[in-house]
Amino acid sequence: MPRRNAGIAVIILPMTGSPPAAPPPTRICIIRLSAIGDTCHTVPIIRTLQRTWPGCKISWIIGRVEAKLMSLMPEIEFLTVNKREFWTDYARLRRILSHRRFDVLLHMHVSFRASLLSMLVHAPIKLGFDRARSRDFQWLFTNRRIRPRHREHVLDSFWGFTEALGITERRLEWQMPLPADAIAYAHAVIPDSRPTLLISPCSSHSMRNWRPEFYAAVADHAAQRWNMRVVLCGGPSPIERQMSDRIRALAQHPPLDKVGSDTLPQMLALLGAATVLLTPDSGPAHMAAIVDTPVIGLYAPTNPDRSGPYHSRQWCVSRFAEAARLFMGREPEALPWWVKIEKPGVMDLIRPEAVIQRLDEFMQSGHTARY
Repeated sequence: MPRRNAGIAVIILPMTGSPPAAPPPTRICIIRLSAIGDTCHTVPIIRTLQRTWPGCKISWIIGRVEAKLMSLMPEIEFLTVNKREFWTDYARLRRILSHRRFDVLLHMHVSFRASLLSMLVHAPIKLGFDRARSRDFQWLFTNRRIRPRHREHVLDSFWGFTEALGITERRLEWQMPLPADAIAYAHAVIPDSRPTLLISPCSSHSMRNWRPEFYAAVADHAAQRWNMRVVLCGGPSPIERQMSDRIRALAQHPPLDKVGSDTLPQMLALLGAATVLLTPDSGPAHMAAIVDTPVIGLYAPTNPDRSGPYHSRQWCVSRFAEAARLFMGREPEALPWWVKIEKPGVMDLIRPEAVIQRLDEFMQSGHTARY
């Protein structure tokens, strides 16, 4: 069982093989711009690199929003990019990187924008995905490819980069200590040992969002059946504000509303203090892995086997197979692994009764014990 601490979760997955050959790289650049969940998946790769080559300096080209969370890794150099000001930031990074040299670039983001940024990185080895996975012409911007693999979780796909460098150990290690103000914020919201259901109801993809009346039904059940403190969290966007207001209006026991009131590090601390998180396929589902908080994930447009909360896929309520048959007319195994079924009504395949049942199973499982 992983250790659960504020901002730290460690699991070591042993693999056979010999250590990488000398000489080790001294400077590595990584490109993974977004989204929050995928940058969370990138952290164990970085921790594995650091454990293998302690003296190696790592620079990470990353989205500006995502860097607000990843800045909890102060030893990493972050070169930020704002999607809305891409060409301004492109010119700035070109100046910064013009005289810099790296031993290797890990091009871990399949997008044309990320590939344009890869052209600014001077490295003899530019490692990208295998041909089948290097969509958006990524293969034109790399000179090495990781080994082909199929139908695996996004985080597992990233291990191909360390394996290509000769590293056979996989360390599921985040090691992101929380700042004092974040811990204080979480303690103010969750001041005692009463079980807490944290609900982050919105994804940045609107078709992944569940109905507010369904969330309200689960929140009421949690309060009535399990005497849980129920807390709503999320960002300051209008859709998140509207969702929170509707859930509270529909609930018999209105949850505590903390939507739009925290920073990303404070949100991470709040996740670490909660008993369990309820959320669709979203950034918080993957942030929870950093602090080893279980997640009841709501998956219909996306496949939890590919993008579910890494440690909590057993708690997900998935209707992806049904969505594939209803909206695509195909069995899920016949669809491309990366496909998303973001169609109106797809989340209605998940009924509140199924989520309530999963919450009950979780509460009866013994996973609620803090350690």
